[in-house]
Amino acid sequence: MLYVILAILIFGVLISTHELGHFASAKLLGVKVNEFAVGMGPAIIKRQKGETLYSLRAFPIGGYCAMEGEDDDSADPRSFSKAAGWKKLIILCAGAAMNFLTGVIIFLVIYAQFSAFTMPKISGIMEGYGLENCGLQAGDQVISVDGHRMYGYSNLSFFLSRAGDSVDWMVERDGERIVLKDVYMPLQEKTDEEGNTTYLRGLSVGVEVLPGTLGNKLLFGWYAALDNVRLVWISLGDLLSGAVGLRDLSGPVGIVDVMTEVGSNPEYSPTPLAAAINMANFAGLIAVNLAVMNLLPLPALDGGRVFFLVLNGILNALFKRKIDAKYEGYVHLAGLAMLMGLMLVVTFSDIGKLFGK
Repeated sequence: MLYVILAILIFGVLISTHELGHFASAKLLGVKVNEFAVGMGPAIIKRQKGETLYSLRAFPIGGYCAMEGEDDDSADPRSFSKAAGWKKLIILCAGAAMNFLTGVIIFLVIYAQFSAFTMPKISGIMEGYGLENCGLQAGDQVISVDGHRMYGYSNLSFFLSRAGDSVDWMVERDGERIVLKDVYMPLQEKTDEEGNTTYLRGLSVGVEVLPGTLGNKLLFGWYAALDNVRLVWISLGDLLSGAVGLRDLSGPVGIVDVMTEVGSNPEYSPTPLAAAINMANFAGLIAVNLAVMNLLPLPALDGGRVFFLVLNGILNALFKRKIDAKYEGYVHLAGLAMLMGLMLVVTFSDIGKLFGK
């Protein structure tokens, strides 16, 4: 139960952090904020300070920043609807920026305790795979595979598992970066005496150990955030291509369940410190995920509002006309209804998974 509560609180804090980005940027740019709330539902504590009502609400599952004229026209000169386009753009993107920054900070805190970091390197070429003249050599530090930068040791096996029969490589050898195009190395099955099957490309992969200096801690904290951004984009691509289905999606219920499992299962977290690190890693992933998802150009999301903002700017420059705010509101309302419907379906799916365990 402790990990369930922690998971819910972490999820709620990350959503509140998103709204804090909108709030802080609106205040800095002189846009009127009517209410800033932490949590949802009935208010437990409310306090009016100046023009803004600050509230703490009963359910720790998010929050909101209610700006004057955010969803309709307002005569107030300091309303969101009256703000300059560049101010609106900053305010709309500030929530995602705050989520991403939160993810970076979480990863920096995690990596602050690391004494070393590992990156993949080629330790040898296996016989019988036809790679003797492929250009790769033992000792080559892998920089990228098929254009995907290596941000950590596990990246190599992940991207090789998704690559085709021919792979583009960039490696560093004796301080020089070498590009090898279309190296033919198809996956081949190998079965050992015990009947276990592995899929190999004819490479032995070793480890390049980098010291845990302050510079490397900062660098790998940044790498972790970028790696998770890339993971979110890859997951979205898999969803659109049909490689994964609706059953593989998770909403708040599924996320809390996974975080609870990661934190409480001794197989994943044998010590309290390991549990804290695993929970923090998951929190960093969610923070980055929220940043990416909120900037998608979909109605009702910040990215959808940015899309209409840019579109209106183009229409105004070309034809001196804009889309009526009323119709834009209808589009966002329809998008919100569809997103809520999807969330409902995913939530029922998550609940079904819980009962199916």
